Amino acid sequence: MQQPGWLKHAWPETGIREVRGSGSNPRIAALFKDAGHPQIKSDETAWCAAFVGACLARAGIDSTKSLLARSYLKWGEPIDNFRLGAIAVFSRGNDPGQGHVGFMLGESEDNIYLLGGNQSDSVSVEAIDKSRLLGLRWPAVATGNSQQQSDAKVFDRALNHVLEMEGGWTEDPYDPGGPTNQGITLAVYAAWKGITLDGTNTGALKDELRRIAGETVREIYLRRYWLPAGCADLDPGLALMHFDAAVNHGVGTAARTLQEASGATVDGEIGPETRAAIDRASATDLLSRYADIRRARYRALPHFWRFGRGWLRRADLTLERALAIADPHSRSLSNTTKGYETMQNDTAGQPAPKWWGQSMTIWGAVVTALATVVPVVGPVVGVDITGEAIRQAGGQAVQVFQAVGGLVGTALTIWGRIRATHPLERRDMNIRI
Repeated sequence: MQQPGWLKHAWPETGIREVRGSGSNPRIAALFKDAGHPQIKSDETAWCAAFVGACLARAGIDSTKSLLARSYLKWGEPIDNFRLGAIAVFSRGNDPGQGHVGFMLGESEDNIYLLGGNQSDSVSVEAIDKSRLLGLRWPAVATGNSQQQSDAKVFDRALNHVLEMEGGWTEDPYDPGGPTNQGITLAVYAAWKGITLDGTNTGALKDELRRIAGETVREIYLRRYWLPAGCADLDPGLALMHFDAAVNHGVGTAARTLQEASGATVDGEIGPETRAAIDRASATDLLSRYADIRRARYRALPHFWRFGRGWLRRADLTLERALAIADPHSRSLSNTTKGYETMQNDTAGQPAPKWWGQSMTIWGAVVTALATVVPVVGPVVGVDITGEAIRQAGGQAVQVFQAVGGLVGTALTIWGRIRATHPLERRDMNIRI
């Protein structure tokens, strides 16, 4: 049975719980915010309706925007039978104003299994007696907010691009991010779960990260990058570029890059001045400048020699796709080809080819080959290193020659491959005699 969209947003919240004492869980505060109550920061406020409202909003569905559980008795359409993800409303005590609400997962003869917030002070699944059920509801056809649904499509398109750029599991020793899956580093995953990395849990968390669910990946990107970077407030083309930069460079760096590209004061805060500068800019010019700044940043990084080609391809492809979806009605596209020309003519972003004779990798292979074949074919071409030379240097001269030559050649090949940054090209050799 296919689960509805709001359940895909509900599952990643499973396990979050209230903070004991005077503190509050920021994940619960985020539920209040997305449910339409950003002023509430405390997890001491009853939050079962906030959990339902936030999950619906994240799926592009209008909620009641109320923190009263019973408000959902007048929401959507009533249904009589079990439906996965149905909103179930229950009584709580004898007070007609009190209640509880969550998402229905299943039922038995006596109970309904509910995924809900504020259940034992956490998001969890609990069995609730059917005698308390007040009603089951399902979104009406007209309940969906078209703007929210459009925003969700913009985010999903940007997310698909980022996931394509990031790839799957990597654990490159040169990558300062460390173990990473689908662009989510181990440190980010641990922070998302509220866990401090140490020697006792690293292995288990790496195993979890390898198997991370798609719903969790989407939620992390939405909550950690898309919303904090303000991508939802940008036109789709710019949102794609800005989101990709926020993921790859960090939210703060992306904000400063956007400000620099738009000509606003660079302070890392996207406020009225920055938005006005964005509105004044040509979409094509703004996106092209944004990509240029990203390329320059990549080239300044210490690991550019290893990852530079991939980074520059990422900037180019992001620019190409952002230009293709830029909204022509909100910007002046006075030069619709400028962005593509900038990308295609950005020869500084592509390492210049060099002659193969300058390649340490090639010479390493040559030395290895010579060490192997010269003792065998030498006499054929008049180079006798197996006769008198052996008697003078000792019976193991050939073996020593081969071993040393092979070792040196292999070392040159490996080192040349590690340091390689330039493609090779064939050049005609003009030899003057």
